[in-house]
Amino acid sequence: MGQLRLLLQVALRNLFTSKINILIGGIIFFGTLLVVVGGALLDSMDSAMSRSIIGSVAGHIQVYSDDSKDELSLYGGMSGEPDLAVVDDFSRIKPVLEKHPNVKTVVPMGTSGALITSGNTVDLTLARLRDLYKKRQTEGESPALRENIDSVKGHVRQMVALMEEQRAKSRELLTEAAQDPVEVEALARARTDAFWSAFEEDPFGSLEFLENRIAPQLPDGDLLDFRYVGTDLDAFQKSFDRMEVVDGQAVPAGKRGMLMSKFYYENFLKLKSALRLDNIKQERDVNQKRIDTDPTLQRWVKENQTQTREILFQLDPVKTRQAVERLQNVLGSQEPSLEKLLSEFFTTTDDNFDTRYQQFYAELAPLLDLYRLRMGDSLTITAFTRTGYVQSINVKVYGTYQFKGLEKSFMAGAINLMDLMTFRDLYGYLSPERKAEITELQKGSGLKELDRGSAEEALFGEDSGNTLVADATPGLIEESKVFEGGLGALAREDLVARVYSQQEIEQGEALSAAVILKDPEQLDRTMEELRESTQAAGLKLRVVSWQQAAGIIGQFVLMAKLVLYFAVFIIFVVALVIINNAMMMATLQRVREVGTMRAIGAQRSFVLSMVLIETVLLGAVFGLGGALVGSGIMSALGSAGIPAGNEALYFFFSGPRLYPTLSAGNLVAAFVIVLLVSAISTLYPAFLATRVSPLQAMQTDE
Repeated sequence: MGQLRLLLQVALRNLFTSKINILIGGIIFFGTLLVVVGGALLDSMDSAMSRSIIGSVAGHIQVYSDDSKDELSLYGGMSGEPDLAVVDDFSRIKPVLEKHPNVKTVVPMGTSGALITSGNTVDLTLARLRDLYKKRQTEGESPALRENIDSVKGHVRQMVALMEEQRAKSRELLTEAAQDPVEVEALARARTDAFWSAFEEDPFGSLEFLENRIAPQLPDGDLLDFRYVGTDLDAFQKSFDRMEVVDGQAVPAGKRGMLMSKFYYENFLKLKSALRLDNIKQERDVNQKRIDTDPTLQRWVKENQTQTREILFQLDPVKTRQAVERLQNVLGSQEPSLEKLLSEFFTTTDDNFDTRYQQFYAELAPLLDLYRLRMGDSLTITAFTRTGYVQSINVKVYGTYQFKGLEKSFMAGAINLMDLMTFRDLYGYLSPERKAEITELQKGSGLKELDRGSAEEALFGEDSGNTLVADATPGLIEESKVFEGGLGALAREDLVARVYSQQEIEQGEALSAAVILKDPEQLDRTMEELRESTQAAGLKLRVVSWQQAAGIIGQFVLMAKLVLYFAVFIIFVVALVIINNAMMMATLQRVREVGTMRAIGAQRSFVLSMVLIETVLLGAVFGLGGALVGSGIMSALGSAGIPAGNEALYFFFSGPRLYPTLSAGNLVAAFVIVLLVSAISTLYPAFLATRVSPLQAMQTDE
């Protein structure tokens, strides 16, 4: 103990006596700081991203068929949707999974992508007019209905006039050959008084002409990618507590319907001029950007100035007059052209933007449909089924939803929720309705089901004439009767009104199941036990964690950690070399001191211990300093939070700000690394110090 006390006194005396020690200490200080801060940030991001994935769609564990060709990727893969085998009957696997004491709930799922069209402004207006005429056909005409019809007809006439005006402007840029004469003729016909005078004689024929010949000439409809999850909506909302309904209402239990992501609804179905204003406001308020210096904000302003057609086509004659009056009042102008008034209004700067933003929503927004889809409307979704043919289904949108804290996240916001029965139909599975339809068609057609062995005989045998091949007889099939309750049933209102039992929802196909745990700390153990229990039950299932189920997104933090640790490794390798060289220089400078100590009786072990303890003490002191500074930085960041500078970071931060925390593991890792590097880098210089003889030291010059 006395020798150890002496060695510590010598180490403390020499701690700050050499510039080389200060250099070594600085390297150790910054290395420790990097390990503490970097490790804590990555651990915090890992925890935050796990909350995002677990709380939004994955759950703690995902279970899917072991016959799948690809790995499950809930957010899609680099090559599109993964090829997953279907789980034929969810009701078989649910009780097996729920038997585990750590399983809280099991939710059926299926993820896929489709295409939707937002429709152009003419399409939407013509659809409104068609609905009004259908209402007149069924309920009769009333003064209020007549007024609505005339108003919408006036709106359509104004849109046709605007289209003709824009075509006239474009004639200067287009050669006569570049203009489609059929489109020119159709537009000219729709502009005549004769067309509108005869409109009431055949309203549906006139509407068909406008829908087929006029609406396609306005290319402002969007074909949008649409990602959705089919699930038991009631169970999903109960299991994922971050989910909240924003607009409209939740889909009633057991009914077909959809909840659209609020993020998707705002970013893809909102009036583009309004969306650009919202984006400019967010960038100015949240990210402190300025219009006069930021190119992106300047581009949005320019687009709002020049792309006013969407607003012009929305307004009927009455609303157009109101918009002109309001803009004249706001701008203090007498300009009669709405297009020019809008261009002037959208000429926004840092000085007038906040005022114009408020004026837009106060004056113009009440005259406009800000969204192409309203709550309660039906959305037509077109997708490829698992067998490769195209399927289109209308599904009612009851409302919008979001995950709390992930309102601005594209990853979480790109997912729309659909009832499981509609998902099965869209994906090409045989729902109870389809099975009933096929049975009825088989009965009506007289078809027989044949096995493979007897198919050839039935087709080519002597008695095959009346079995599989028959002549088509005109008038034999009445289509209206055959398809009544048949293949057209999926589009009928009875499916929208039908309420499915929980048994019907669960007794059917699913692509995967999300498992929510009571104690997430037991994740690995629970996964292993679920593998054993499903195998014992004869179920061929894969059991994967949320990180594996998220695909490349789930591997992001793991890759980031590997990059950080590799960077730390490189830094400390460099530090080891520098420390080693510095200690070599320090040892050479202390040859006389070491020789004198050896001359008065110091053993080689004493000299070796002295050099090692000095370096370890140096590492401990400066490492402690780096750890304290790192702890202070993490404490400040934990209080203030790190803002998510863009929408992608919302997902990785699990909200608008990341509040990092420092764990004891980060501090322990930092100290272990620092002490190991310090000790290893000192071994060779310490060994050299022990080789110094008293005679050699006495002969060394100053």
